[in-house]
Amino acid sequence: MKKAYKGHVIFTSESHKFDVFENSYVLVEDGKVTGIQQQAPEGMDVVDWGDRLIIPGLVDLHFHAPQFPNIGLGLDKELLPWLEDYTFPTEAKFKDPAYAKDVYSAVVKMLWRNGTTRAVLFSSLHGETTDILMDLCHQAGIGAYVGKVNMDRNTPDFLVEETGQSIADTKAWIDRTGDKYPMVKPIITPRFVPTCSSELMNELGKMAAEMDLPIQSHISENLGEVEWVKDLHPEFDTYADVYEGHGLWGDRTIMAHCVHNTNEEIKMMAKAGVMAAHCPNANNNLSSGVMPVRAFMEAGCKVGLGTDVGAGHKVSMAQVMSQAVQMSKLKWLESGKQLAPLTTAEAFYLGTKGGGSFFGKVGSFEPGFAFDALVIDDAGLSAGGQRSIEERLQRFIYCGDDRNIITRYVEGKELNEPNF
Repeated sequence: MKKAYKGHVIFTSESHKFDVFENSYVLVEDGKVTGIQQQAPEGMDVVDWGDRLIIPGLVDLHFHAPQFPNIGLGLDKELLPWLEDYTFPTEAKFKDPAYAKDVYSAVVKMLWRNGTTRAVLFSSLHGETTDILMDLCHQAGIGAYVGKVNMDRNTPDFLVEETGQSIADTKAWIDRTGDKYPMVKPIITPRFVPTCSSELMNELGKMAAEMDLPIQSHISENLGEVEWVKDLHPEFDTYADVYEGHGLWGDRTIMAHCVHNTNEEIKMMAKAGVMAAHCPNANNNLSSGVMPVRAFMEAGCKVGLGTDVGAGHKVSMAQVMSQAVQMSKLKWLESGKQLAPLTTAEAFYLGTKGGGSFFGKVGSFEPGFAFDALVIDDAGLSAGGQRSIEERLQRFIYCGDDRNIITRYVEGKELNEPNF
């Protein structure tokens, strides 16, 4: 099916600049972009969005769905106490399917509302309720990787797995869900090194390789966590070496936070193609530090953005973009002005095409890319005369919210508000 979408089209095919097409038509066939032109196309249905902005859908690379009830709570703590006091007690509740469906329905509606068209999600360790989260994403039309969490050590008795059972449950979950949905897929999810034994990590690494599955976890979020990993695994030189040594390191791996990585670890990530998920809100809230995102980009690392709900207090990826710019300015000052701050274009790229690359050709309007798009009505944000298309997008990123999003598309399909 062929359609054209008219409006002010803006995206970032490259990180350093915006591509702007005023009063233009995005041509779409079978859910994929075929081109952009200023003349009205012949023989195609046209959806005319007038003076509104058409931008790529937003991509969240790191979101803990079971922590959604904790948004805004306990954020005067650091990471490890926060996990003990808030995260683990809340995640234990997700053994109850009714409770999980209630929370996960709210999560998926909130993703939809904020224009997140693709997301990489942590569930809890409960396979049955992870199925519920995947099904809700599918019903909403949101593209997602969803992970059943694995953890068999250093967690409370009410939320810990026996190693063999964790492996068996994960295999059974993958068998149920691997081919069930076209745009919602499983992702191998060891929570992080302190909560996963070597036996478990080795088996998960083998599973990912044998079943051709992506991987997500955390690395170097907090200084106390980094020291803990050193104590647990003195046989490895670095935190990154632990993951690599257990087969959990490669070009389909996402590592969240990356606040305290060494220069050698950054090089390792770039060489292996590991994706860094930058989560500035959560890093601030839990006093973890400021990720040197410019150092990762200069090293050639793949980088995207994540909300890290619930340590992150906002579901809006636009808000994460603005926070990423703000925190990069602090890192610029801290580095003696060696690590240049992010531009608005770069932050937008990270939240669209940068993170979207984990899903394939996602996050841009170049030919062959999925038509994942948001239509933005920013009329209520403007004052004091005409602004350029770039300035209008910038103002939406900093000052707008979900009320400015008129509609959402994924693979060319318009997404109505989820009805559940």
